Amino acid sequence: MSDSSIKKSIKTDLFASKAPLEWAIVNNGTLYTAQIPIDSSGTVVSGGIEAQTHQVFTNLIHTLECANVNSEAVLQVLIYVTDRRYLTVVNAIYADYFSAPYPNRAAIVVAGLAREEMLVEFVVYAAVN
Repeated sequence: MSDSSIKKSIKTDLFASKAPLEWAIVNNGTLYTAQIPIDSSGTVVSGGIEAQTHQVFTNLIHTLECANVNSEAVLQVLIYVTDRRYLTVVNAIYADYFSAPYPNRAAIVVAGLAREEMLVEFVVYAAVN
């Protein structure tokens, strides 16, 4: 039996996944979210790593706004990419969304993500009230 006071789902307008997941959960002042490069229809955006990274940030900013915070609340970002060469592009775009002091972060190169066409995914932790 689950205690709903332990975690609270944040309602977003992101595509309603068929997988058993929430796009964002809050507990004890921390927002937990994972963002992928899908549009409102659930389709992975085309256009390579640049377009996919922008979509991940669009989804992240929307999620943060739904939790009544902005990118300044982000404490940590785990970046997953399927090719080390993508990190240059991700870093350039990342700098457009965050300013110093930057969130703590890690970048991980993986063999693949949940959907074959995905090149990038973020796991993000943010402070909320």
